[in-house]
Amino acid sequence: MAQPIAATLRDKASMRWLALGLLAGAMFCSYIFMDVLSPIKDLLQSTRGWDSTAFGTMQGSETFLNVFIFFLIFAGIILDKMGVRFTAVLSGAVMLVGATINWYALTDSFLSSGLHTWFTDNLNYIPGFDELGISPFYKGMPASAKLSAIGFMIFGCGVEMAGITVSRGIVKWFKGREMALAMGSEMALARLGVATCMIFSPMFAKMGGDISVSRSVAFGVVLLMIALIMFIVYFVMDRKLDSQTHEAEEKDDPFKISDLGKILSSLGFWLVALLCVLYYSAIFPFQKYAVNMLQCNIHFDPLPSDSFWLTETVTYIQYVIMLVVAAAAFAGNFAKNTAVKCGLFILSIVSLVVYCWMGYMQQSAGAIFAVFPLLAVGITPILGKFVDHKGKAASMLVLGSLLLIGCHLTFAFILPQFKDNAVLGVSIAYITILVLGASFSLVPASLWPSVPKLVDAKIIGSAYALIFWIQNIGLWLFPMLIGKVLTSTNTDIEAQVASGQMTPEVASISYNYTWALVMLACLGAAALVIGLFLKIVDRKKHLGLEQPNIRPSAEVAESEMLAAEE
Repeated sequence: MAQPIAATLRDKASMRWLALGLLAGAMFCSYIFMDVLSPIKDLLQSTRGWDSTAFGTMQGSETFLNVFIFFLIFAGIILDKMGVRFTAVLSGAVMLVGATINWYALTDSFLSSGLHTWFTDNLNYIPGFDELGISPFYKGMPASAKLSAIGFMIFGCGVEMAGITVSRGIVKWFKGREMALAMGSEMALARLGVATCMIFSPMFAKMGGDISVSRSVAFGVVLLMIALIMFIVYFVMDRKLDSQTHEAEEKDDPFKISDLGKILSSLGFWLVALLCVLYYSAIFPFQKYAVNMLQCNIHFDPLPSDSFWLTETVTYIQYVIMLVVAAAAFAGNFAKNTAVKCGLFILSIVSLVVYCWMGYMQQSAGAIFAVFPLLAVGITPILGKFVDHKGKAASMLVLGSLLLIGCHLTFAFILPQFKDNAVLGVSIAYITILVLGASFSLVPASLWPSVPKLVDAKIIGSAYALIFWIQNIGLWLFPMLIGKVLTSTNTDIEAQVASGQMTPEVASISYNYTWALVMLACLGAAALVIGLFLKIVDRKKHLGLEQPNIRPSAEVAESEMLAAEE
């Protein structure tokens, strides 16, 4: 009589989802720290002397080592050689070290230390990097911004390593099971990290009526400590799984230089890679300035210090409502019963309206921008299912680019017209931010599944690594460019601050963002042109981008035959 196969941790749904919860929770914490300074740009200027150039240079430093020291490639090699467990814990430790340096740079202790003097006098010229125009520092950059940039570089290495490791871990635990749902759930939770930092970072910075930007960063550091603990617990679970299956850890093929020729010879690959860097460069760097942009374009009435809407209780209630919006919208995609599905979507919509009303009553730009990922969380599963069963990936890339252009132009030219009309201004801001979030779902849902159609399956890992590296170039460059554009187009503000005619507090919310937003809209326009060209190439070369991912085998064979004839 055959012996029954013993169930492993992976076979138990509760254990699979616990493993996912640990990985997704760690990424949630890392996304919070990634943008923890974004909603308090005005406070960094008023309390630490960071102008827009300093802020943008510091924010762009996150991807500096990944781009110019090729750490992103090394992270893939580490993952391949050492496996998921080791790399997960290592990435958590690296993120924590970088975050701790970032926190110390913003403390009062650093301001009064000899280290502050050293950073003021040094790192003003980096041979080679300055000549190439890629130095992460510059003469006159505040010492706190320099040290903070160093910490952010180290954090950036850890977070990129964590990103590829988490994806590999999900594949390991969910292969042959609910992998798509697991991937979507992890992405949804990670995006909620953006909303979380937009709500809580300003609260911690202003807690007790005493402004301290280091408190917000300390909040992020504590979360990264929790993330490291989650990775350690995952380490134990994953090792237990391997002891049960007696299998070596699954590892990706390493990035090979020899693969570059095969990848770079694909026109379709180049079009998708360019679309990726253009689109994400218009989204992620914008997130870092979005709250300050709203502060500069919407008139917020200061609330009395004893106002109920300024209490921490309101912040916690609003956050719970935000979670209800996201959870109900996400769960509604998977409800089998029509009544339950409709009920969940209605609950999500009503909760969203309540959330938006509370954000208006708070007169908080951070609370307003926090709606950015909420619509994306709800529609990402819908879009993914549509691409799987109906196709039209290239068309969705074009639509996403159109929405991106419209949103940035709305922020640039329409929103400022309603600066003195708080209700209309806030309403336009909410609608535009939600549409931008929808665009943010359209492109990833169609972009990433398209890559396997463009390159050989044997080099798909190398293709993704190269796309990520190209993407990181944009994420390094454009935060700095936005800061430089803001500085160069608002010279009157800088002059008035220097002469004492304007306080740093007023200056920080007085910038004209028009040309910075036009620059981002131009990125969207370039992505639109490439998207349209990609549709032409797809039609000519039968790449299958407009075809569904799930197709009958006969259709797949016919498509491959047409591609071979080309």
